[in-house]
Amino acid sequence: MKPSVIIALVVGGVVGFAVGSVFNSSKAGNSPIAAITGDKNPSAAPPRPAAAPGNDNTVYKVTLDDSPQKGSKDALVTLVEFSDYQCPFCSRGHNTVVELEKHYGEKLRVVMKQHPLGFHPRAEPASIAALAAGEQGKYWEFHNKLFANQQALDDATFEKYAQELGLNLDKWKADLTSPRFKAQVTKETAQAVQLGATGTPAFFINGRKLSGAQPIDNFKKIIDEEIQKAQALIAQGTPASQVYEKTIANGVTAPPAAPPAPNRPAAPAPAAIRKIDVPADAPAKGAKVAKVTIVEWSDFQCPFCTRVVPTLKQIEEQYGKDVKVVFRHQPLPFHKDAKPAAEASMAAHEQGKFWEMHDKLFANQQQLDRASLERYASELGLNMGKFKTALDQGKYSKRVEEDSAAGAAVGANGTPTFFINGREFVGAQPFEAFKAIIDEEIKKADALIAKGIKLENVYAELQKEAGKAAPAQPQAAPQAEKIVTDLKLDGAPSKGPKNAPVTIVEWSDFQCPFCSRVVPTLHDLEKQYQGKVRVLFKHQPLPFHNNAKIAAAASMAANEQGKFWEMHDKLFANQQALDRTSLDRYAEELGLNMSKFKTALDQGKYDAYIDADSAEGSRVGANGTPTFFINGRQLVGAQPIDAFKRVIDEELAKNK
Repeated sequence: MKPSVIIALVVGGVVGFAVGSVFNSSKAGNSPIAAITGDKNPSAAPPRPAAAPGNDNTVYKVTLDDSPQKGSKDALVTLVEFSDYQCPFCSRGHNTVVELEKHYGEKLRVVMKQHPLGFHPRAEPASIAALAAGEQGKYWEFHNKLFANQQALDDATFEKYAQELGLNLDKWKADLTSPRFKAQVTKETAQAVQLGATGTPAFFINGRKLSGAQPIDNFKKIIDEEIQKAQALIAQGTPASQVYEKTIANGVTAPPAAPPAPNRPAAPAPAAIRKIDVPADAPAKGAKVAKVTIVEWSDFQCPFCTRVVPTLKQIEEQYGKDVKVVFRHQPLPFHKDAKPAAEASMAAHEQGKFWEMHDKLFANQQQLDRASLERYASELGLNMGKFKTALDQGKYSKRVEEDSAAGAAVGANGTPTFFINGREFVGAQPFEAFKAIIDEEIKKADALIAKGIKLENVYAELQKEAGKAAPAQPQAAPQAEKIVTDLKLDGAPSKGPKNAPVTIVEWSDFQCPFCSRVVPTLHDLEKQYQGKVRVLFKHQPLPFHNNAKIAAAASMAANEQGKFWEMHDKLFANQQALDRTSLDRYAEELGLNMSKFKTALDQGKYDAYIDADSAEGSRVGANGTPTFFINGRQLVGAQPIDAFKRVIDEELAKNK
């Protein structure tokens, strides 16, 4: 059999860095989702020019796993696509793949991975329906029907496709509810995020990235190059069936770090006014008619959204009847409990207790499972039969999805995002930043009222400016260095003398590639500043790193037996093997008491401790990983050793 080319398609989009994400459309022919850290305004950044196709020779390690495949196992080239059945650019990419199959014949193998975008509500059901068809050998036939009919992705149409393909309907319907397929979608979404596939469709040709629904010649150029490389490997003795594994063996598992962004002022420059609708049934508080209307898109599982709750209460107290706050939902796809929590808040809203439920959900972000939601409803005195029925029947599922889609349409894709009388305002920013804009808007409202505009018509009048460009603003001076003096360090693993003149506190994630990069830097600092530096470790497992939290728990179970740093080094040295079996193996290699170690993990002994670390990190601004505080001075990212030394030397000089 002739050597062939593998094309792996990953269906969907991505979600972001740390704990917030942004979804934007791109003129490059894909649906990118830029990562933000809660207070970063993606619209402020100028668009980057598209890289020339094929110029990036970086090879990513993209595993195929059990994803649907077609074509020869002797394939020489693998192309991985991140795609979404509801994404129009992905449909274009699909047509290109079909043409590539015709052109390369036996040289082409296609592998599909699922990665539905959060703001495409029918993308995930479509993925699951296709996988269920795959159980009966008809994945690709179903896949083709989905892309051929993107405007018809309702359940009834899925069933019609199943009938047309001659599927056993009873089995297919039963498979739709299988948790296995939901888990597969989640796993492949996490794989996409890890690889940095930030748009749909995005392809990896033998690990080389090509983003967007690009012209077919761009694909052919890379495929032809990779076929030549593969043929050279075969000439050297590599079996055709092992070419792909050989090609990606030393591939990277994450994109290189982006250059650090410049510091930004606390308050953003005035943005162009957006047309922001206020649904009649949207939860709102404050005056029914106010001079300033704040529409917030938020996520109950997002720590930035929690941080801004006290600020909004302060606004309410200070401005009273002059400000109205409207809440809209934007549950991010990597926050698995965010949508159920949103639906629970709307079920409470039906009974007149939205804001009471809102406060409970934000006060208990680590407990948003179904049992906890019911407990909060009971504590609020809700009609439990009515509340449970609303959740069981998904009464508010579509309502939440409509909010999310509306948010995506106006650019509210990171959380929290606010529109103050239509002016976009992104992130959990300080009260003073909100105050500056609110005061400006009150002056505008007063001017309109003085001209005879009735108060109830002020918002509509201001909305007439929607779409007009904002005036250019002078460049603001950069923010001062952030210094935190009240870090809570009780119980944190540490090394170095307790009375060292310099203390470095690190918030980190064992599955984060940037955190791994900085480990050698810290080792070098310990050697160069021996006796002068103390290092403390705090946990910040990011939600889209599915093994990060259990790895953190394993490190604390090792810490209990005096082997934290030994386990720390093993975990960072083996970031691709952080499953439970591997963790147990590392514990054995370190000579730990295995019964004690396993019991700690089985019983979740350190879950609350890790959650507290994470919450403390969010409180002080350690929301990306790694984040350091050197004697309280914040330093973000896997920066070069000289950046650390500069701060350390300054602190040592102060000590003298």
